[in-house]
Amino acid sequence: DLLFPVPGDNPLTGTKVELGRVLFGDPLLSRDRSLACAGCHDPKRAFTDGRPRSVGVFDRLGGRNVPTLVNRAYGRFFFWDGRTTTLEAQVLRPIEDSREMDLTAREAVDRLRAQPRYVAAFHDAFGREPTIDDLARAVASYVRTILSGGAPFDRYARGEADALSPAARAGLQLFRGKANCVSCHPQPSFTDERFHNTGVAWRDGALRDVGREAVTGNREDRGAFKTPTLREVARTAPYMHDGSVETLEDVIEFYDRGGNVNPYRDPRLSRLDLSAEEKRQLLAFLRSLSGAVQEGLSAIGPVHIRPALVQPDGTGRISDLGTLAVELFPRRASARRSGAVDQLTSGHGRT
Repeated sequence: DLLFPVPGDNPLTGTKVELGRVLFGDPLLSRDRSLACAGCHDPKRAFTDGRPRSVGVFDRLGGRNVPTLVNRAYGRFFFWDGRTTTLEAQVLRPIEDSREMDLTAREAVDRLRAQPRYVAAFHDAFGREPTIDDLARAVASYVRTILSGGAPFDRYARGEADALSPAARAGLQLFRGKANCVSCHPQPSFTDERFHNTGVAWRDGALRDVGREAVTGNREDRGAFKTPTLREVARTAPYMHDGSVETLEDVIEFYDRGGNVNPYRDPRLSRLDLSAEEKRQLLAFLRSLSGAVQEGLSAIGPVHIRPALVQPDGTGRISDLGTLAVELFPRRASARRSGAVDQLTSGHGRT
């Protein structure tokens, strides 16, 4: 079992999740009302955008690649450099970033308060008018429901021997053995939630981006970036923090040569010297990590609620990455959805 962390001050409810879903898709929260969170985190692309770097309002180019949001409920750090440690803190940053949505949190809340339907929806979800903290809580609640599971690898791990092809099974052995990918990408989330310098930012004898060091000030974090999940990896190209690696085949080639040698490179990296057949097998395994992505009430609605699984600190247990088991108070949430939140869903109330 995995722990599904839910903050004690932001219990997950259907009403908040649906409000967060609407906010996630509403360009009202950007300076020129042209860009929503979903503009960079497209559900059809496993919540990425397919670009090397993000593009914000007024076509402003961001500094880094858009990471996927799948299974971020399990995250310990957010952004490539880990500058935040909660989803509630993370979701406000893109709204306020001048290269992304370019709106202060205060301005965002003022816009929401000017919309009667949003005012009613926030009253239903929180019992008060929109606030900065509740904006963060609603969007974070929605993001927590973005779950990837049911991949061929998951079925294989549950005993369905034919779920993986012979090539993918051989790739799994390479992943755990000779290639040692598992060192930084342990299952089931396929990320260690840590920071590593693989040399991606090392160009022409210098680092183009200091990465984690900008947050911690520690020299040992120079050029290090957070390990991304490999869930849905076949759908989230291009790769690395700067989108500089176009295909999964190129990713394998990068690690086969040991990354880019530099004074700060993680000591676990070295040449692998995989054969062409081994590279093909590893690729087959990586592709087996893509399954079904569910989000919003479609992800949490059918769950059988077992309150005994909810811990005093708000943590619940799940049996796998495709199943959610947290206390949702479904009757109350369902009743509330029939009012203000349903009205929001039918029309976002943009100005």
